[in-house]
Amino acid sequence: MPIDSKREEFRRYLERAGVMDALTKVLVSLYEEPDKPEDALEYVRKHLGTDGAEDELETARARIAELEAENALLKGEAAPQNE
Repeated sequence: MPIDSKREEFRRYLERAGVMDALTKVLVSLYEEPDKPEDALEYVRKHLGTDGAEDELETARARIAELEAENALLKGEAAPQNE
């Protein structure tokens, strides 16, 4: 298989998988960033594929902390009743 056809096949694969769109979005956001980061590669790593995952993670962490506090409170209330 000639190299050009392998490249074209690989490019089509990346497009179907959504890789090209994801890379384009991250690079456009970096281009539009008013204060360019010192480490562009770290910026790309940080922003590639997050799609709001960071917000979801923070929400989940806050909910876990809330439930842990509630659990501790309920355990504290339940302990004297068991005695």
